[in-house]
Amino acid sequence: MKPIVQTLTDASAGAKTSNPIIMDYFGKPEVSLQVVVSGVVNWTIQQTLDDPNNGGTVTWFPHPDTNLVAQTVNRQGNYAYIPVSVRLLLNSGSGSATLTVVQTGI
Repeated sequence: MKPIVQTLTDASAGAKTSNPIIMDYFGKPEVSLQVVVSGVVNWTIQQTLDDPNNGGTVTWFPHPDTNLVAQTVNRQGNYAYIPVSVRLLLNSGSGSATLTVVQTGI
């Protein structure tokens, strides 16, 4: 999979979420994640097993690795399994955060 990159800026007026990144759940389960921050922000990687394109309710969960939850610095992480979708939550701050997602073997 070609890297997918999404950037969020300025959550000083309230939390913001990126568009969902739909994973290929027929692909290999190794997924790399990277968040790079600029300025002051607090961010969280979220995941779901619900399909955001299905029109139903989607329940988002924080990443199980606490190094990817409520963070303020650059981080890398991964999944050893494939969620249906991943997104970036910008909890607060006036800076920006950029999420890059790569799924191997596609």
